[in-house]
Amino acid sequence: MPNKNRFNLYAAGAVLFMLFSNLSQAVGLPPLTHSLTPAETVREAPALRFRNLDDETIDLSDLRGKVVVVNFWATWCPPCRREMGSLEKLYRAVKDKNAEVLAVNIGEDIDTVFSFLGTVEPSPSFHMLFDYDAVSMDTWGVKGLPTTYIIGPDGRIAYKAVGGREFDHPEILRKVIDLTID
Repeated sequence: MPNKNRFNLYAAGAVLFMLFSNLSQAVGLPPLTHSLTPAETVREAPALRFRNLDDETIDLSDLRGKVVVVNFWATWCPPCRREMGSLEKLYRAVKDKNAEVLAVNIGEDIDTVFSFLGTVEPSPSFHMLFDYDAVSMDTWGVKGLPTTYIIGPDGRIAYKAVGGREFDHPEILRKVIDLTID
């Protein structure tokens, strides 16, 4: 995606964030869904290597052998904001079962993300990664936020979810845990 188009995407997101910043607490929002779409074609997960909040480099290839939930998100995205607490609940349920959660923030700075994370309950303890230039969107085929991929221990994409999810829903938990057993 050319840089001009990325800028337009961020500008639109910023406007939406300002207009709907309280949307995550609005009454009457539809519930987040709890379905995952099986991968249409079995393919190796693309490379993913970014720094986290502690300035450590996290590389997806180092997590081979684990189930990895890769969530692409931004603070200006209302469904991203709404699903963050459920990602933490998922992580707490599966972290001792050979699984990880990686949340890849698209195009925002550490201060913005850190400030937002202070509002999330329960507070995320999984890795927050920073893709400042949104290069992973093309590589991974992300068309909108949030988009989440579930990677099996073999390094292949097993499931995809476009849009907000309730990640601590029993149906999603079961699918993730089932991958850890296979």
